[in-house]
Amino acid sequence: MSIPDASALREAARTFAREAGAILREGHGRIHAPEKKGVIDLVTEYDRRAEALLLERITAHFPTHAVLGEETGVHAGSDARVRWILDPLDGTTNFAHNYPFFGVSVGVEVAGTMAAGVVYDPVRDELFAAAAGHGATLNGTPIHVSGITTIEDALLVTGFPYDVREFPERHLPLFQSFLLRAQGVRRDGSAALNLCYLAMGRFDGMWEGNLSPWDIAAGSLIVREAGGVITGYRGEALRLEGRRIVAAHPTLHARLIEVIATHPEAHA
Repeated sequence: MSIPDASALREAARTFAREAGAILREGHGRIHAPEKKGVIDLVTEYDRRAEALLLERITAHFPTHAVLGEETGVHAGSDARVRWILDPLDGTTNFAHNYPFFGVSVGVEVAGTMAAGVVYDPVRDELFAAAAGHGATLNGTPIHVSGITTIEDALLVTGFPYDVREFPERHLPLFQSFLLRAQGVRRDGSAALNLCYLAMGRFDGMWEGNLSPWDIAAGSLIVREAGGVITGYRGEALRLEGRRIVAAHPTLHARLIEVIATHPEAHA
């Protein structure tokens, strides 16, 4: 059984993400009554509707492929070599409060390696896409990470995990270290879009812990194809299940790793 090439998978992901994004755009600006999956972890009907659409499209076009979705979990396929990794609404808390920073993330992994990734922001109609070996784009135009190489000149981005209230000592000291060194630090609630902003140079570097595969699958490939480096906190090869990421231009990345190394509590 043949596997579609990376470009074909990217184009399919692009189409599916735009359709799911239309559902989110329909819900933006409305009054929402989100459910709580955790103390500060929310889900809305739009998360579920967008994921249902993505599953329907993937099943119709690629019935043998496996799927991992944030809301519905694992869907086994007869061809285990290909796995779609879905976040139907990355930035649910933003969406629930009508803060316009959220998107759809669709990644495709082939034989354990990311082959295609798309992140779509329906509010700005910005679609970030990449296929392995073919570069990264924003609305079809090639993008590249910034050339900033020092922390002092860098605009960084991060996010706090859902356990920040229970374990502030794991997260706040590292945040303070970067805050006191960088030109600025932003925290705006969508890891997938943050990675894409890094890929096109709006941000220079990113670190974040306690992430899930669907948060970073598509964005990690977009960063790499835009010339960036993305690893775990120790500089080890990225694992989607590894929870922690550091991403930047190669030179800046090494400097971010040096700072993180002085904070062993961040590895807990």
